[in-house]
This record gives sequence, structure tokens and C-alpha cells, in this order.
Amino acid sequence: MDSAGTVFLLRLIHILFGVFWVGAVIFVSAFLLPSLRAVGPASGVVMEQLAQVRKMPIFLMSSAILTVLSGIGLYWRDSDGFSGAWMHSGPGMVFGAGGVLGILAAAVGMALTSPAGKRMGMLAAEMRSAGGPPRPELLAQMQALQVKIARSSSVVVALLVLAVCAMAIARYVP
Repeated sequence: MDSAGTVFLLRLIHILFGVFWVGAVIFVSAFLLPSLRAVGPASGVVMEQLAQVRKMPIFLMSSAILTVLSGIGLYWRDSDGFSGAWMHSGPGMVFGAGGVLGILAAAVGMALTSPAGKRMGMLAAEMRSAGGPPRPELLAQMQALQVKIARSSSVVVALLVLAVCAMAIARYVP
């Protein structure tokens, strides 16, 4: 594939998967998680569906990985193999900062948010299969996981919003 075709493909992957990743994380953090917390124990069925059946954590992680890898590829190309003066230019430094923020967001999501979401789905399945009202210790675990996900999701949202802002303005920085 020629250079223009490679850049086109990398940008397409970076933007499409990045939009999905950022939009999904913002939706989950700002709307879904507060709604699930308000519903209480019944939210377990939704978490089980999202995590175990719909595989949302896998889609989010895959999107994050594709976004980061395509971004690294674009940065490598623009910086002439991570060695050009471009890296020290305004756009190079801002794109670099945005990339670091995106990588940090992916790391936090993969290390904290995704495993907690998977655990919540498994806990919900355990609660449902037991029949009857959930045991207090399971409810406590579910609430602790909800708090962990809410906190880590807020961090991921902040990092991603800053990364998106950096990407949006980088070409215009002197």
C-alpha cells in the first residue's frame, strides 16, 4: 500500500475506533453507571448482559488498542520514525501529549475498569442463579465494584477528553 493509502487507513481506523471508544466511555460514565447505581440490585442483570453476553469490555478494549496502535503509526510517520524535528514542533509535542493521555486512558481502562466490569457481570450471574434475594456480602461486593468502576471511568473520561482536545488543536499550535 502506498504512503497516502497507509495514512488514509491509519486515520480512518484511528478516528472511527477513537470516536466509538470515547463516546462509549462517556456514555457509560455519565449516563449508564449512575442509572445502574440508582436501580440497585436489579442492575446486575444489565451488567451481566453487557459484560458476559454483549462483551462490551472486549469491544472497548479492542477499540482502545486499535486507536492507540493506529495513533502510534500516524505519529511514527509524521515524526519520520520518531526521530524528526517534527517531534519538537508545536504540533509534534501536542500530538505526543494527546497520545500519552490516550495510552494512559487505555491502561487505566484495561487495568481497573474492565476487570471490575467483568467481575460485576459474574457476580450478577451468581446472584441470579442463587434464586431469591441476593446475599448481603454479594450486594456489598457489587456496590464496591460500582464505586471502583465509577471512579476509574471518571479518570478515563478526563484523560480521553484531554487527549481529544489535544488531537483537535495540535495542527494549529505554532
